[in-house]
Amino acid sequence: MPLRLALLASGSGTNCQAIIDAKNGGLLDIEIGLVATNKPGAPVLERAARASIPHITLDHKTYENREDYDADMVRAIHEHGCEAVALAGYMLLVSPVFLKRFNGPVLNLHPAVLPSFPGLHGARDALGYGVKITGCTVHFVNEQMDNGPVIIQAAVGVRDDDTEESLLSRIHALEHRIYPQAVAWLSEGRLTRQGRRVLLAPKEGRGCAELPGDCLVWPPLEKGF
Repeated sequence: MPLRLALLASGSGTNCQAIIDAKNGGLLDIEIGLVATNKPGAPVLERAARASIPHITLDHKTYENREDYDADMVRAIHEHGCEAVALAGYMLLVSPVFLKRFNGPVLNLHPAVLPSFPGLHGARDALGYGVKITGCTVHFVNEQMDNGPVIIQAAVGVRDDDTEESLLSRIHALEHRIYPQAVAWLSEGRLTRQGRRVLLAPKEGRGCAELPGDCLVWPPLEKGF
């Protein structure tokens, strides 16, 4: 049966759109059961509406504490029958209450090559540090920020004339490829966690996707992603 997924986002929802597009293009054997946001009026709601996906807003500012908020968010996810969660530009840390009550796989996407440059401004921090390579990471979520086991990472060279905006544009292009790929692997049951390591089971007949010359993705993207 298809994996039933909830997408949580706070803003424009471009990574949600990448997952929606991959599903509609036949690359993902999933059902998107819910799109949820903490920001009233977030553009991601329009994306969900256009795709006829159930969507809700739970404004965290109306709650006295994060534990109550996360409990209500998990309740909504369960009510929509979702078995996994993908955080896609969700600008809140999920609390231990969320992870304990949901008790299913939760994925997150971060705009840096973890464990370097965790936090809200991964690309900005990488550029300020003067690194020559940065990128993005999809990882399982645990109780520490940007700390969970890594599923897939993409690296891109930092150019001498890069600004935060130009660097982020290349990182986002990779995010829109590696996040649907990670969701595909999860939905196919091909990911196994061994401590901090995430192992990927091979699948016959899957070729490799083409990448720009200055990029590296590992494990390799499969054809179509």
